[in-house]
Amino acid sequence: MVNFVGAGSGAVDLITVRGQRLLEEADVIVYAGSLVNPGILDGRKESCEVHNSAYMTLEEVIEVMEAAHREGKQVVRLHTGDPSIYGAVREQMDELKKRGIPYEICPGVSSFCGAAAALKAEYTLPDVSQSVVITRMAGRTPVPERESIRSFAAHQATMVIFLSTGLLEELKRELLAGGYAPDTPAAIVYKATWPDEKVCRCTVETLADTAEKEEITKTALIAVGHFLEGDYQRSELYNPEFTTEFRTGKHVEETYE
Repeated sequence: MVNFVGAGSGAVDLITVRGQRLLEEADVIVYAGSLVNPGILDGRKESCEVHNSAYMTLEEVIEVMEAAHREGKQVVRLHTGDPSIYGAVREQMDELKKRGIPYEICPGVSSFCGAAAALKAEYTLPDVSQSVVITRMAGRTPVPERESIRSFAAHQATMVIFLSTGLLEELKRELLAGGYAPDTPAAIVYKATWPDEKVCRCTVETLADTAEKEEITKTALIAVGHFLEGDYQRSELYNPEFTTEFRTGKHVEETYE
């Protein structure tokens, strides 16, 4: 069995209980060494075989998994954050399926969740934004034209932008062209939940300048939107006048008296 496991956003204790158990039971671990906190591996078995996929191709990763499967070993493929977001996980699952190798997925805490925690923010504030766009700038990996930063920016929803710290001048231009004002609140969250986490609040206009000043060139998320400001509407869910399946609103109660 191969288990794809999300390592979490960085802090070693943000891996799930299930993910930790799978690591402890693994005979072979293939981990994304360029992004996963190596401290997460400390609880592995002494006999566990460890491979750093930063130095491997897809074919080499699959070869390790297939060899372990033939020997009846438990394999953990350890991805940063949650495997479903920029994890290049589909191509691995397809290859395993071709070879008749069973696999399962253990979700993890994505870095976009870690960034919200670092910002002490809620992405989906009533009357501000009820949608979160998770995207990236086009680089060596292209992005479909219909999913350009500019087209998403037109919606004025909360945006969390991965893999784009080295393209902040271009990102700024795209956000402005899409309709964001220069003074729209933004933030750069470097290594969310890691010990050396850094949160830099800025605006769309000052994204590149802020990153340069703070010497941030990679391993950061960009958050953009008015959720970073103070104004929002109170949630109806906990409004004393709002009726839910579990309680009756006060104004309804009074009607029946």
